[in-house]
Amino acid sequence: MMNVVMSERNVYEDFDLETDVLYFKLGMQGLVSFHGRNYNIKRRMTAEQISQLTNERSFYQVSSNCYINIGKIKTIDAGTIYFDSEITDSKQVTVNRRKQFVIQQLFSQRASSKEYRITK
Repeated sequence: MMNVVMSERNVYEDFDLETDVLYFKLGMQGLVSFHGRNYNIKRRMTAEQISQLTNERSFYQVSSNCYINIGKIKTIDAGTIYFDSEITDSKQVTVNRRKQFVIQQLFSQRASSKEYRITK
């Protein structure tokens, strides 16, 4: 019998920003905290890297230091963004009403994808 070792990608070392990260927060002195479905990773980045990160099209700024991945949102309910269909186990970020309205507008622009659901 032959054993085949599959090369799996280590999410902690090599993560894809758009597919793996739900949201990220900027910290002091270039520290960035990436939040995925089952992990939180902190990395120190240069000012240029942070500038590129904050200018990503798929991320939207919801507070002074927090950017969410629009493509990973499953539900918005009462000012809270949920990143999983199971609300009880979902990672979540709280937003104010104005930001919630803007995010809902961004979702209406992405109306071609039926997998997202926004509630009021």
